[in-house]
Amino acid sequence: MTRTEKTARVLDRLREAIPAPETELQFRSEFELLVAVILSAQCTDKRVNLVTPALFEAYPDAAAMAEAEADEIFEYIRSVSYPNNKAKALAKTARMLRDEYGGEVPREHKELTTLAGVGRKTANVVVAVAFGEAAIAVDTHVFRVANRIGLVKDQPTPLAVEKGLRRVIPREDWGEAHHLLILHGRYTCEARAPKCERCPLTDLCDYYAALQKLPDPLSGLDPKRGRYYSKTAGRYFDEPATKTDRYGTEQIADPWTGSMNVFDARTGRTTRKVKDYRIG
Repeated sequence: MTRTEKTARVLDRLREAIPAPETELQFRSEFELLVAVILSAQCTDKRVNLVTPALFEAYPDAAAMAEAEADEIFEYIRSVSYPNNKAKALAKTARMLRDEYGGEVPREHKELTTLAGVGRKTANVVVAVAFGEAAIAVDTHVFRVANRIGLVKDQPTPLAVEKGLRRVIPREDWGEAHHLLILHGRYTCEARAPKCERCPLTDLCDYYAALQKLPDPLSGLDPKRGRYYSKTAGRYFDEPATKTDRYGTEQIADPWTGSMNVFDARTGRTTRKVKDYRIG
């Protein structure tokens, strides 16, 4: 199966699981969408949706927000992540919209990225959601899911993931794929505890396949003899070494032999970790 064929199967199954994929940010205009996406950086959509009603009541458009100082905007958004920086960005962006774009959100990706607080991902969201242009925005969810499943091969940056996805997804499906992958990552393929038991993609997922290759738990271990057990050396120990495996993942290791065939003596489970993909 080629990567393009695999991606098509993944998207078909996600369409069945998520019949109406769309952004969960609440907005009524292009300006409100832009503001909401800026606020959503390293913050949940749920939190953003809690603060934007009052913010948009006070500043319904770019002209109104352009008259505000950053510390005034801060009072409305203080519960989101990095509120100081975002308040400054919103104040500056509102003035740029007023002074350079007649109060309107520009349609062009290049122009959007000149605005304060707007990077490639934010611009992609705006052109796709507000203007219906073909774009794939890669946030933490898309980055993680695309790498885990294997829609892209071990890509280290959001831009590399975006380029990889653009090669295997038809252009007309870019916007839909963005939402499908985000929602799958948000509610199923979570960062710390992916819900593989309810995932419709396990037979297509590289990450799940790697999990199945981990050693089975050991029974009968005695945690009183040590926190960890090296199966290779047949000994317990409390202070582990660390070792990087061939996939670049740091693993717990036996401090004497360097073996990574180590188990948690309390649970009997392997300490081996499958390579994961997360960005801040």
